[in-house]
Amino acid sequence: MAAKLIDNFWRGKKVFITGHTGFKGSWLSLWLLSLGADVTGYALHPPTKPSLFELCGLSKSIHSVIGDVRDEEKLRKVLIQADPDIIFHLAAQPLVNQSYQTPVETYAVNVMGTIHLLEAVKSLAVNTNRIRAVINITSDKCYENKEWNWGYREIDRLGGYDPYSNSKACSELVTCSYRNSFFNPDNYESHGIGLATARAGNVIGGGDFAKDRLIPDCIRSFLIGEKLKIRNPGAVRPWQHVLEPLGGYLMLAEKLYSEGRTYGEAWNFGPFDDDTKSVEWIIKKMIKKWDNDISYDLQQASGLHEAKNLKLDCSKAIEELGWHPRWNIDQAIDKVIEWAIAYRDGQEIKKICLNQISEYI
Repeated sequence: MAAKLIDNFWRGKKVFITGHTGFKGSWLSLWLLSLGADVTGYALHPPTKPSLFELCGLSKSIHSVIGDVRDEEKLRKVLIQADPDIIFHLAAQPLVNQSYQTPVETYAVNVMGTIHLLEAVKSLAVNTNRIRAVINITSDKCYENKEWNWGYREIDRLGGYDPYSNSKACSELVTCSYRNSFFNPDNYESHGIGLATARAGNVIGGGDFAKDRLIPDCIRSFLIGEKLKIRNPGAVRPWQHVLEPLGGYLMLAEKLYSEGRTYGEAWNFGPFDDDTKSVEWIIKKMIKKWDNDISYDLQQASGLHEAKNLKLDCSKAIEELGWHPRWNIDQAIDKVIEWAIAYRDGQEIKKICLNQISEYI
């Protein structure tokens, strides 16, 4: 059973999410609302138009604050006001290609944004013991990629070739330093906070409208009937439905809340090896499942470095958290297509998302 959550654990819990207006943040907000949590979000305006956040009307369902994690003072004030039990840090500049164009912004958001949040947590912990769990969501790309055919483990070396990947490795190191210095498990009684990081694979799902990402590019081409243009068809990635890692984050948060001394570490949440597929495999599967004929062209690579092979070893989460993937890649693509057709046909998007969450759990 994937994502086996504790009955009624989230009901009434105060949860703070940075990056709640993004793709993953919106899905997480919806899931937490369905579990009865009291959610406060802190993020920039939705990064795309349309956006899942707006399609689901989430601004009416949670306490949504528009703010930048680079604004340390505002972030601190909003966090103090929210006074949460649990924090999920998702705010980020999330695109590899954009990181080549805006490296300073990428590091400022992904590294200094993490520091600003942890500084706010540290200052709040002095005055209240309410915060029990903090999870910094980073990326599978934080590892020093050696193009291995086996998955990276949490103990493998961090690195990151491009500014995005490297900034996520830096965010991991920052979190480790703050855990050792200020939230050390050996002194758990003094602060009561479990601090962890989570590294997911390439997430897919309905409501992702980002540029230069494979699934959103596919859906856009499908909806307007244009020939799909793809680069790096042989690149292999650990594809997974967005609900897979989110379920892992929720399970990890529950453990951190009750046993923060033990679970404050780094965690991988990726698919099984059989679901680690090439870009072209995903394209062909998407086209086969769509209800209209779509063709595609293979484009010349941009010249910017992108990893060719990337896998995650999730043995730790499987053995120590009891988490494991529930939807294989074929099922995950089914859910993406289902969502896209519902969007095309003008169906109620919030209802579609909640139905998929219900089916998943």
